[in-house]
Amino acid sequence: MHLNRLIAIIAISVFAFACKEDNSAEENYKKEIAEQVEEEKILEFGFDLKQFEFKRDTVKKGDTFGIILERNNIGYPEIFQIVEKAKDTFDIATKLQVGKPYTLLFSKEETNDSVKKPTTFIYQQNLEDYVVIDFKDSIQAYKSKKPITYVERTATGVIENNISETLEKKGLSQMLAFKMADDIYAWTIDFRRLQPGDRFKVIYTDKYINDSIYAGVHNVKAAYFEHNGDSLYAFQFQTDSIKGIVDYFNEDAKNLRRAFLKMPVKFGRLSSRYNLKRRIAYYGYKIRPHKGTDFAAPVGTPIMATANGTVIESTRRGGNGKYVKIRHNDTYTTQYLHMSRQAVKKGQFVKQGDIIGYVGMTGNTGGPHVCYRFWKNGKQVDPFKQKLPEAKPISDSLKTKYLEHIKPIKQRLDNIFFLEGEPKEMENTITEDQTTDIQ
Repeated sequence: MHLNRLIAIIAISVFAFACKEDNSAEENYKKEIAEQVEEEKILEFGFDLKQFEFKRDTVKKGDTFGIILERNNIGYPEIFQIVEKAKDTFDIATKLQVGKPYTLLFSKEETNDSVKKPTTFIYQQNLEDYVVIDFKDSIQAYKSKKPITYVERTATGVIENNISETLEKKGLSQMLAFKMADDIYAWTIDFRRLQPGDRFKVIYTDKYINDSIYAGVHNVKAAYFEHNGDSLYAFQFQTDSIKGIVDYFNEDAKNLRRAFLKMPVKFGRLSSRYNLKRRIAYYGYKIRPHKGTDFAAPVGTPIMATANGTVIESTRRGGNGKYVKIRHNDTYTTQYLHMSRQAVKKGQFVKQGDIIGYVGMTGNTGGPHVCYRFWKNGKQVDPFKQKLPEAKPISDSLKTKYLEHIKPIKQRLDNIFFLEGEPKEMENTITEDQTTDIQ
């Protein structure tokens, strides 16, 4: 009996000791995890936000840099010094836009002041670019970018009704449609007249900010489109590294685009054609020739250069309002009227598709639009009635390099297969192939 009691006491003691050891191990584990969590950093804008108290907000109507800082206990003498020091980097006093986010950092260190004052102001111009005004010890201002990741993917699709519907069903970005319709096949496929059964394959790059914020389709590396019985390949290739000119060519190195875009805005409608016999009721139905082609679009819509060229005028004059005029070569010149503001300066070289200004209502205009004017050999003409030249062909010296460049890309494109039943039954045919971090 005594022996049994002794065995029981020993067993209980061993169990209690084991539990104590387990509890001790568990406590150590919890402590280790807590220390790891404590050591983790919240990195953003190049700062560890765990080292600061911070406040996020957006610029409100009526806000200025001075008002924001004054609201956060900084006086005007110091605000003036900060603005003066920072203006060579970024004119923070005048460039803040309503709705843009900003972050204020406050030191966690104890101070003699009874109120907290920010030490850093961070203004986000867009998802990618930001400006840092640091005034903790000395005043410093600099611009920076959030880390960008490019992920290369592939996708396929078969048209049932239209390409937008096909992309939507597959969970793909509508930017793929815009890029194929505007940048690649604008002169070879009319995307308003696609047929059921037309199909495509595409190798493209998605853009991410901070690895998590999707920023849209960056570019299309290669595409294949079956339309009306034709097989149309397209491969992206840089033809001028100095000017940064990139074109799309087919498998035989023929340029797919024309020297001019069909219209200077992506999201607009043709509202008034070139018409030398136009009569206007406001002027008693007298003939008032209209030598431009109008494209209606909301104020602020980007206006693109329809071809490569040099800006010869960027100014404001009379009924034209704010405008830009571009000389493309000895034969062709274009002009873009009624802008809300210009985005280029005289003497600047622009590439086809570059943004040169924004739709407005300056000058004589009854609504927001861009009046597109087109000169051939010094005479204004209707751009829709011109047999416009093809884009500059690839040089002989580059052709061999191009054909070698597209060999593996074409092989990869050819090895992307359409699955039976697509698009109804197939999930997104997307493969992640390459990730590149850009600091």
